[in-house]
Amino acid sequence: MGKIFDSIDDRVAAFIREQHVFFVATAPLAADGHVNLSPKGLGSFEILRPNRVSYHDLVGSGAETIAHARENGRIVFMFCAFEGPPRIVRLHGRARAVEPGDPDFAELAEPFAPAPNTRSIIVADIHRIADSCGYGVPLLSFESEREQLPLWASRKGAEAVAEYQLENNRVSLDGLPALRAEKLRDR
Repeated sequence: MGKIFDSIDDRVAAFIREQHVFFVATAPLAADGHVNLSPKGLGSFEILRPNRVSYHDLVGSGAETIAHARENGRIVFMFCAFEGPPRIVRLHGRARAVEPGDPDFAELAEPFAPAPNTRSIIVADIHRIADSCGYGVPLLSFESEREQLPLWASRKGAEAVAEYQLENNRVSLDGLPALRAEKLRDR
């Protein structure tokens, strides 16, 4: 049976920290807009307070989460136990994207390892925390983090990564504004 929590307590926090992967889902307001669901890893999730979390958003092929956070802020994080006892935890909240150069970026980026492909820090205030059984989630064994993304970014270099973002991360699939060009040029 599922349970609703008022905040991220020690038990929920321990479960979240044990997971190697989590999923982030957002959607635009438009009924015909693209819903986005992204897997994340690389130790990029942080619990800031009992009802506030963040994750280190690294450069990727799209910038849907940033665009949706800017448009409406709706977000859900999902953590599944692929090892050990079955469990799923979902965190529903309101998100904002904090880009390098924004006033609170340095403080929010502090818990994460510096990376040349940092795109933003997504911060979410959580208003619903729920768990469920996870009986349908398969058992899988963690082997290791993938090295391709950090290697790609370090080979490319900061200037080429910023150029990639100008070309690929300024708008969402639906044409919503995502990364701000002036911030990219200032990096």
